[in-house]
Amino acid sequence: MNISAFNASDRWGLRTTFVLALLASAVGIGNLWRFSYLIGEYGGGAFVITYVLCLFFIAVPVMVAEAAVGRYGGPGSVAAITLASDSAGLSRGWRLIGGLACVTGVLILAFYIVVAGWSLAYAGFMYEGVFAAAPAAEVGMHFKQYLAQSPAQIYWQSLFLLVAAGTVVLGVQRGLGVLVWIAVPLMLVMLAFLLKFAVDYGDIDATLDYLFSTKLSDFTPRSALVALGHAFFTLGVGVGIGITYGAYAPQQTPIGRSVMAVAVLDTLIAMLAGLAIYSVVFANNMNPTAGLGLLFISLPYAFGSLDQGDLAGTIFFALMGLAALGSAVAILESIVATIKRQFLVGRFTATFAVGAVVWLLSLAVVHSFGAATGITWLGKPNLMSLLDSVTANVLLPLTALLIALFVGWGLRSDILRPELARGSDLFFSLWRFLLRYIAVPTILLLLLAPVYWE
Repeated sequence: MNISAFNASDRWGLRTTFVLALLASAVGIGNLWRFSYLIGEYGGGAFVITYVLCLFFIAVPVMVAEAAVGRYGGPGSVAAITLASDSAGLSRGWRLIGGLACVTGVLILAFYIVVAGWSLAYAGFMYEGVFAAAPAAEVGMHFKQYLAQSPAQIYWQSLFLLVAAGTVVLGVQRGLGVLVWIAVPLMLVMLAFLLKFAVDYGDIDATLDYLFSTKLSDFTPRSALVALGHAFFTLGVGVGIGITYGAYAPQQTPIGRSVMAVAVLDTLIAMLAGLAIYSVVFANNMNPTAGLGLLFISLPYAFGSLDQGDLAGTIFFALMGLAALGSAVAILESIVATIKRQFLVGRFTATFAVGAVVWLLSLAVVHSFGAATGITWLGKPNLMSLLDSVTANVLLPLTALLIALFVGWGLRSDILRPELARGSDLFFSLWRFLLRYIAVPTILLLLLAPVYWE
């Protein structure tokens, strides 16, 4: 196997860039709408408390583990894990974790860029006033008709992928580094505007009651598992982002504190987004929903029914596209970094190859929506639902479990401690304890739990 040397100068110059990059990857499409729905559906305040505990005691330790491997072995999941396993005298079979992470990332991107393309298209629809004072049935029919228009979808998702790939081609500093310094502040400005709109035109009181009142009757053992799952997935653990971005972090970056800062900011942004989104929904006396129905039917109808709603809706869907870009670039970069080091090819070649595979798979996703009635994809209505289920319920937790086992039980302290030198001995000991005795069993629980759900 060929592993090229990592150019140590190809790093970000500031710790803040590392934090912004992780934050941009975490604040994706799902985190802007799904988290708030889960809070209201699974117990309100009780769910929030459970989620926070899972985030900091399980998801954060695994992300720190990924970043530590990246700091030690450089970008590219396969190469980094190979170097770490060689140093620890372990089997090179552990490098399969890196391959699994890349496959998972490709499958996620295949449907992620489709939804991102829809967001860009709907930003245009809102700007044109397509949904102004439109009845709910008409808004729902518009989305159904749009799904049948493959050329329009292909145009927008191709444009989105081209921007993401172009950012990656520009490199770590001129591409990724510049993007996060522009994207994160811009997202915060957009979110602040939407919050102001929610205060002026939405139903904040109903939203606060929906999100934060404690509903113990709705909090069940499944609620705890859902909280664990969302805490785990929101940081992007399992697709090699932590490994690659950890390698790009400045040498003196305190990895542990940086990841915890991202977790705090990510949670805060998700809650603020929930306030902005659901206050608009409740202002129109609509029942809260989740999934594509919320994004492309309920919200366009709700925005279209309010004063200045077309502007707010345009900004919301632009925010969705920008948030999707941060996540897509992070996943794409982690795959490209692996391809570069394994096959000794240039950044452009690796990006083109990965982008081509993702684009072809995305075509299959688009056409699955127009398949004949009655056709299912292993029980799912379309290929997007299948890929979402397989990656979220199987591949991501499986990859993260293997990372936790590899780092927590396979790598010695003398390998890991220098990579986390900015943390105290107490932090290092606590981190390894959480990784070994909390993260591993709970991820196993997450993987096995669906077997017992009816």
